[in-house]
Amino acid sequence: MIDEKTAPYAALLLRVSLGVLFLAHGLLKVLVFTPSGTVGFFESLGLPGFLAYLTMIAEVGGGAALILGVYTRLVSLALVPVLIGSIIFAHADTGWLFSNEGGGWEFPAFWAVAMVVQALLGDGPYALNPKTLISRDS
Repeated sequence: MIDEKTAPYAALLLRVSLGVLFLAHGLLKVLVFTPSGTVGFFESLGLPGFLAYLTMIAEVGGGAALILGVYTRLVSLALVPVLIGSIIFAHADTGWLFSNEGGGWEFPAFWAVAMVVQALLGDGPYALNPKTLISRDS
């Protein structure tokens, strides 16, 4: 049975947590690895360099959108392919456990499932969902 009083706060906690994770991963690529370093890594995987820029934009922008609660369902689903791509191209060969050298695919797989759960749950409270910002009287 779902507790209707606390379930919205679970959605909020999940949304903000996932947003912080994406923001942290995106900023790591931008500020620590640098855009050119990230492009080099993507190219070393056989991917076109421009995908690195799209990934950084998706992770930073998507993370911020989740934290703020802007288009939560859409953003959550849009970020799932980023996670699946990380599994296929960066983590598949390193095994299941994320503690393996190079990081296995356990964490991004769980993260992808959590994103789908977020899409099913929706915003939760304290979201800046554009639909809720428009007055019904206008």
